[in-house]
Amino acid sequence: MIHPLLDKEKQEGAKLYEKESRLLGLAGALLSFIILLVFYYSGASRRLASLFPGRPIVLTFLVYAVALISVFVFFTLPLSFYSGYVHEHKWGFSNQTVKAWLWEKAKSFLVSLLVGLLLLALFFWILALSPKFWWLIAGLAMAMASTLFATLLPVVFLPLFNKYTPIEDPELVAALDKILSRGGLRSSGFFREDMSRQTKKENAFLAGLGKTRRVVLADNLMAHMTVAEIVSILAHEVGHYRHKHIWKNILVGTAQQIIVFFLLGLTLRAIFPGFLSSTRWNLEHFPIFLIIMGALSWLLFGPLGLALSRKHERQADDYALQNSEDQRAFLTALAGLADRNLSNAYPAWCVKLLYYSHPPIGERLARAEKFIARSRA
Repeated sequence: MIHPLLDKEKQEGAKLYEKESRLLGLAGALLSFIILLVFYYSGASRRLASLFPGRPIVLTFLVYAVALISVFVFFTLPLSFYSGYVHEHKWGFSNQTVKAWLWEKAKSFLVSLLVGLLLLALFFWILALSPKFWWLIAGLAMAMASTLFATLLPVVFLPLFNKYTPIEDPELVAALDKILSRGGLRSSGFFREDMSRQTKKENAFLAGLGKTRRVVLADNLMAHMTVAEIVSILAHEVGHYRHKHIWKNILVGTAQQIIVFFLLGLTLRAIFPGFLSSTRWNLEHFPIFLIIMGALSWLLFGPLGLALSRKHERQADDYALQNSEDQRAFLTALAGLADRNLSNAYPAWCVKLLYYSHPPIGERLARAEKFIARSRA
């Protein structure tokens, strides 16, 4: 039975929207797999890795990496356009023009190119530096890169795509500051994001670490929610910090990455006798690296990682309910987000197992109702 705060008609639409989005995601994964296979078996990877013999390998690496990233962007662009523009317009979410969408895609490409080059350079340098223990060093390096990215995200990357202005509502700022203080946190500021330029979907989050931490509310969320509802959503985010979920995720992710890299090394040594014999060899076979690494990551840790994430979300929900003065506001906030964002509140169990990083809204509402009833008993 559907929760009384949810709109039945909206939830019927949410099921169809989720199904279409999931199929588009699977199509994207399949397309990426095909691109890597063609890039490798067509000989393009080998020819690029053989460029500039006798010259510094850095030049070959730069040409190879730029070519691979560019090929991905070019051949995935039609599906990306359909998924991010046509499909979102079909469901009444997107507020973008074609020009605006393409401009954001261009910025995303440049950022991906820069970050991708840096990460790939680090990875290949580690492979050359320590062929025996590369899997351990690379896993630790990725953890440091993740921490750096989380720190720089709100002050370097996000402003490239949206405008962030200080929230001027004194009542809202005071309420947000209170819930942060209750959790022992401080923020570098409370910001409004002009998310409505791109979509009608709503979002709110705590971004950054240490001095870069800031509270961000989408303008369309602020337009639809009461102060109490916004506070309850932020209380959920504070719960993640109080339970140290960010650091736990980094530690778990590091362990997972080390395991995947170690097994990747064993697999590639079994398949290719020349594994790690040279940087040119590593470049030539890099598409196979990516395919096997992706398969290992998903098979070993895909559903397991999602289950852990859902556990963290339940802990954050409990914290929000324990620390919100208006517990019912948490329920109405969740239900409103589910209906307006077309989030399927009651997916099939297998869909939840394979795709959901958060418990479905229906479960969260039912669990919150029980929590409130116990607290009032």
